[in-house]
Amino acid sequence: MASQSKMKLLFATLLLSSLLLSSSFLETAMAYEESSYCSSKCTDRCSAAGVKDRCLKYCGICCSECKCVPSGTYGNKHECPCYRDKLNKKGKPKCP
Repeated sequence: MASQSKMKLLFATLLLSSLLLSSSFLETAMAYEESSYCSSKCTDRCSAAGVKDRCLKYCGICCSECKCVPSGTYGNKHECPCYRDKLNKKGKPKCP
């Protein structure tokens, strides 16, 4: 009887461990996918910007929070209300 309960405990431990590992791999894959998406979209969005590094920085922040970036290099913010409505400390639009 004792060995059977030990086997059940071992099985439960292995099952729990595998679930935890698989969820962490999934999170990493999703973060990479999001990062790749934002990088690509922000590169397009900031292609005509005068201060490209600052544009890429804030576009990346806004994209990761909003999960979208408006099309084109300027305007079209109606396509992404979250991106459009983000404001900086001074009350001006945060996202390029």
